[in-house]
Amino acid sequence: MSRGRADGGSKKRLVTSVLILVIICGGLYMYTKRNGSTALEYSSKIRKFGSTYLGGDEEVDETPPKLGEDEDDGVILKSIPVCDDRHSELIPCLDRNLIYQTRLKLDLSLMEHYERHCPAPERRFNCLIPPPPGYKIPIKWPKSRDEVWKANIPHTHLAKEKSDQKWMVVKGEKIGFPGGGTHFHYGADKYIAAMANMLNFPKNNLNNEGNLRTVLDVGCGVASFGGYLLSSDILTMSLAPNDVHQNQIQFALERGIPAYLGVLGTKRLPYPSRSFELAHCSRCRIDWLQRDGILLLELDRVLRPGGYFAYSSPEAYAQDEEDLRIWKEMSALVERMCWKIAAKKNQTVIWEKPMTNDCYMAREPGTRPPLCKSDADPDATWDVKMEACITPYTEQIQRARGSGLAPWPARLTTPPPRLTDFGYSADVFEKDMEVWQQRVDNYWNLLSPKISPDTVRNVMDMKAHMGSFAASLRNKPVWVMNVVPEDGPNTLKIIYDRGLIGSIHSWCEAYSTYPRTYDLLHAWTVFSDVERKGCSAVDLMVEMDRILRPKGFIIVRDKPKVVEYIKKYMKALHWEAVASADADQDEDDAVLIIQKKIWRTSESVRELE
Repeated sequence: MSRGRADGGSKKRLVTSVLILVIICGGLYMYTKRNGSTALEYSSKIRKFGSTYLGGDEEVDETPPKLGEDEDDGVILKSIPVCDDRHSELIPCLDRNLIYQTRLKLDLSLMEHYERHCPAPERRFNCLIPPPPGYKIPIKWPKSRDEVWKANIPHTHLAKEKSDQKWMVVKGEKIGFPGGGTHFHYGADKYIAAMANMLNFPKNNLNNEGNLRTVLDVGCGVASFGGYLLSSDILTMSLAPNDVHQNQIQFALERGIPAYLGVLGTKRLPYPSRSFELAHCSRCRIDWLQRDGILLLELDRVLRPGGYFAYSSPEAYAQDEEDLRIWKEMSALVERMCWKIAAKKNQTVIWEKPMTNDCYMAREPGTRPPLCKSDADPDATWDVKMEACITPYTEQIQRARGSGLAPWPARLTTPPPRLTDFGYSADVFEKDMEVWQQRVDNYWNLLSPKISPDTVRNVMDMKAHMGSFAASLRNKPVWVMNVVPEDGPNTLKIIYDRGLIGSIHSWCEAYSTYPRTYDLLHAWTVFSDVERKGCSAVDLMVEMDRILRPKGFIIVRDKPKVVEYIKKYMKALHWEAVASADADQDEDDAVLIIQKKIWRTSESVRELE
């Protein structure tokens, strides 16, 4: 009897212990969920992939576990962690959680909190960004200009907040874009035609017979202005920060419209001088008078000779005391900058920048803003502070009395004047075009079993050089973000002079875009460059996966050893090889074409069910 009682007591104690353990574990789980302290947070708990480098001759001393070990060991990585669903829209260098956690001291009045602040390697997530629940392959261009799947960007607050301005409307499973904007409720197409009419351009077409090709739209909203300009052969860099109107740039890119996350804050925009024929601000809520007009002077830097600034805002027409004060001060500022009113009608004013330095030279001594110092580089943009000064023209511009660019589309294949800045001849330019045309034709032959004419829309050339890869795609329904490395020749100005767009960037850091925003990434020797800089190739692969849409493609053109290295990580990244080409006698590089699989987390599957 006593043995039986003892056994019963043991069972009770065991049950009690198990119950206590369950309660403690449950409490710990709930605590970590509330405080976000999971292995996906910025902390030492993250399994560190960032220290795995391309196979080299030297051993790398590192504490975290390696994934690839030696290049010849034959090891294939089986998995990379998946971030939880709350990180499905992570932009690592524009992440406010990082700012809060690292307690960065930023001046909010100068918009520093919307500028790039990248996590140190030890604080990177290094996990794969999952698609949101219900994610669908994006609607194809040109339909995508007017509608996208709601599940892909499940944010409808802008539809309510901007309902009177017709930014966007919710229509069942889709979000529609009627073409409205903050200052053009009746449609971007009518607004654009009215602007062309104000400037007396032929046929009310803003492209001015091909002489107006590149546009910067500041505070672009969901980029309807840029979207409607595409039919006029005008390419717009739609720019907005990751601010209270969150996801506006994500909507733009989902629609297939060129866009970039950026802000007029303290640092120069990542574009060279004289990049755009037109800058546009429709109620962009920017204080143009602050800090001696520094933001307006940044626009002046990126405008071409004779370029325009179209400004639609209450200050241009309202009669209350505050708006009249702003208008008076702004008019005085642009006059000292030698801008003149090209047209003013209803609620819009369009200023024109001078063609030469003549007006600058005729100003009274001591006039502010001053001219920038003669040794200042107007094309340096990577992590460079803005200056409140006027960028004067070069002697070549002064002699030519303008940019000397051919109208579009001849501009694309005509050697631009700034080639000489790099010592390049017209023959070098034409040879580059010939080489890349042949390469792109070969790429498309390799891709042809996998794509139809509308499969690819948003393309990124991760190392664009002179933009000949993008130029070779001119007959396809795509646009290309041409990225030029921050540490090489700043050939981005050649790219803009060809009527294309792009930005400066370092691939040791994450790019300023949302996840799942590009259909095709072209990486020409980008991995070799990352290796040379001592940065992580695996970090780069994880970043490329973040940027790439499910079912999207990567074209790697690099050394054969790089291609073999990447193959080790494809299974872990849910990538598959769809085509390859070995290096031949004339080329040192091998080609690998990869497609990203579509996959879901268990959480998103549960939500779907």
